[in-house]
Amino acid sequence: MLGLDMNVLVRYYVREGGAASAQEEAARTLVERGAPLFVAKTVVLELEWVLRGVYGHPAADVSRVFEHLLSLEHVTVEDRDGVASAVGNLKRGLDFADALHHAGSRACEAFVTFDGKGFAGKAKRLALTPPVRLLA
Repeated sequence: MLGLDMNVLVRYYVREGGAASAQEEAARTLVERGAPLFVAKTVVLELEWVLRGVYGHPAADVSRVFEHLLSLEHVTVEDRDGVASAVGNLKRGLDFADALHHAGSRACEAFVTFDGKGFAGKAKRLALTPPVRLLA
């Protein structure tokens, strides 16, 4: 099994062409040959940041990328259920990093934060479990 870095996944999902063409082809060949691959949760988090922050892709596009990645039977995604939950909550309006942190804490009685302006309010409206509480 090979572990994939974020930059391999970017080259697979983002088609820039030009100087990146050789890397895009190598990434496409590797991912599509069907051999077992592994993607760490930290790579998923970094991939979202790059797709959104560097390439300017909206949440809907990022969600489609992750849904495709999760659908690949030969790819093992660390904490697949947590990543799938985070993708679902991204689609519901949460910041992906917050959603992934929350999903990783699903066995806890609550998730505490100081982020009352964004995350806590959205999480309350979405009735997330575990509940998100402000630490004040």
